[in-house]
Parts: sequence; C-alpha cells; structure tokens
Amino acid sequence: MRHDISLPRVPVLDSEMAYREAGRTDGPVALFLHGNPTSSYIWRNIIPLVAKAAHCIAPDLIGFGQSGKPDIAYRFEDHVRYLDAFIAKMGIKSAYLVAQDWGSGLALHLAARRPDFVRGLAFMEFIRPIPTWDEFLQNSAEREIFRRFRTPGEGEELILRENIFVEGVLPGATSRQLSEEEMAVYRAPFPTPASRRPTWRFPNELPIAGEPADVYASMEKAHEALAVSTYPKLLFAGDPGALIPPAVAEDFARRLHNCRLVKLQSGLHYLQEDHPEIIGETVAQFIAEIEAESLVA
Repeated sequence: MRHDISLPRVPVLDSEMAYREAGRTDGPVALFLHGNPTSSYIWRNIIPLVAKAAHCIAPDLIGFGQSGKPDIAYRFEDHVRYLDAFIAKMGIKSAYLVAQDWGSGLALHLAARRPDFVRGLAFMEFIRPIPTWDEFLQNSAEREIFRRFRTPGEGEELILRENIFVEGVLPGATSRQLSEEEMAVYRAPFPTPASRRPTWRFPNELPIAGEPADVYASMEKAHEALAVSTYPKLLFAGDPGALIPPAVAEDFARRLHNCRLVKLQSGLHYLQEDHPEIIGETVAQFIAEIEAESLVA
C-alpha cells in the first residue's frame, strides 16, 4: 500500500518523470536530487522549510519513485540524459542544487558541464572517485557486501531477488528506525525483481578503483571542476557518516572555495531522514543569504 501523495508527471524523452514542487514560483529554483534506492520522498520534510526561500523542485530519478521505468540500462549516463531533459522540460535556467548520494554525482556532473547553471550547492554523503576498495566505506563487512553487489550473479540475487537495497541498505544506513508507513513508500516502486533493476545498477556504477572506467572518468572531471569552482557550497556531514566520515568531510570542505561545513549529530548515509529540520533550515538560510547578497551586488 502506498502512503504517499500522487505526484505530477511530465513527459521526458521516451518516458515520464514525477516530481514534487513547492514554494514561490517567482523565487530562485532549488533542485533536489535523491540517490539510491529512494525518491523525492526523502526530501518531504526538508522541502517545506526551503520553500520559504526558493521554488523547490524535486524529481524522482528515472526508474525511481513514481517516475517511469523505460527499458534502458539505468547507467549513470542514462540518468544524466533524463535529468537534462527534465530540467529543459521544466524550463529551469539556473538552480541551487541540493543533493545526496547519486543525486550528488548528477549535481556535480551538471555543475561541471554548466557552471553558469549553479547558483549554489548543498550536498551530503556524496559520490567521488575512490582510488582503492580499502578507501571505500569504513566498515569492512559493509565493503564486502558492496563487492558482492558487483559480483555477477550474486549481486542480482541480493538486489533483484531479495530487494536488499530497499529492505537492508536503506534502513541499515538510517540512524532512526523508519516507520512501516515510510518503508511502504520506499517499497512501492520496486514490487518485482525486474522493477528493481535501477537499484542494482547504481552500486555497479560506483567509481571504485578505476571501474567502471567511464563513470570513474566522469566523476574525476566533475571533482576537478568542483575543486576550482567559486559558487557557494554547503556540505553536511553525519557522524560517523558512511561514504563521507567527518574527517573526510572536514578535509574536503577545507580544500574547496567558498564551502561551509555543517556537522550533524548521529547520522549514517540517509541524512535527510535523520536531520530534516537542520538541513532544511540551513539550506533555506544559505539560499536567502546568497540571494540578498546578489541584490546588493
């Protein structure tokens, strides 16, 4: 049973994408990009807070949430194509990017290609090229699970048959316990093994130890562009985090131009579920301050 609102959809390429929308339509756009295996639903408690400062738009990535499931490979490059088409369809000319997990990969890739599009970036638990497997995740048991996800046959069994990304990874990487109602929304898009293919593809796209080569190269370029960018940035870090431990976040933020680090309390990977209030209020303030400065300038 789905305990969620029915979202509006727009035709995108050969399918359609669903999205949440809130806030003043005459305000700057805040574009929220989720990761695996979630949807725009993960931003549900954050968007109302940011809506005070911006026109919030949060798509369900293709194959996720209430968006369509076309017969595609669901590789990173596919998500880039569909997101680009969604942005064009919605007439978004510039935006504050608010992103986590693969949403951050898409945000950074977009920012590298279209720096003038980005008014600011708020990000957390982000995708980056990881030179070796030993540097991926802090917990060796969790690292081994991701190796299994990328093992032909075994990954499909775990993710497509057992739905482990929704049933295991999502609740396991959230500090608080998700309610049955919340889990029902996250389960709804993935009732069958075939419907779960998008959730299987993403861990196989993670840029680790040079593989997959094309995604690794894309993320290297995106991070090179991020390193020299001057647009305002807000990095949220949970403790102990998952992809981004506090020490990594501190070092990362220090190396960037115009980046503020916001340390959250207890948090793993899905920080939006654990700290929606502080994330929402901080992003709203971040946007309001930048907009006020631009008016003065």
